[in-house]
Formats: sequence, structure tokens, C-alpha cells
Amino acid sequence: MRHVQIRDLEPETINALRGHAAAENLSMAQFLRRELRRLASTAGAAELLGRADDRRERMGGGIDRERFVAAIEGG
Repeated sequence: MRHVQIRDLEPETINALRGHAAAENLSMAQFLRRELRRLASTAGAAELLGRADDRRERMGGGIDRERFVAAIEGG
């Protein structure tokens, strides 16, 4: 297995992560490993927008990308 090192995290961030891990009775390494796996398995914004574009084209209409992004961003 490869190692990952993250530098320059704020103490508040580290303390929050430790708190989340402790609340679930996990070590910091176990908690971060699980969260990174979850993050890696989820679609990113670009992929979701691409899927929406594909679906819109297949369905023959719908909301365009600009209006979709504006709606998500609260505009």
C-alpha cells in the first residue's frame, strides 16, 4: 500500500478530524482511510455535470448547464 502525507493542515482541522475519529472509536488513520475511500468513490462536479448534459440530450431538453450551475450556486 502507498503512503500519503499531507502537510500544513491547520491545528483546528486536525483537532476536528481527531474528534470525528474518536466519536466513531476509530484511529485517525482508520477514519482518514475510510473517508478518502468514500471521497475517491464519489463523482466529482465535472462528472455530474457531464451526466446531466448527457441525460438532457437523451431526453430532448431540460435545464441547460448554466442555469443548473446557477441554481446549485444559489444564483
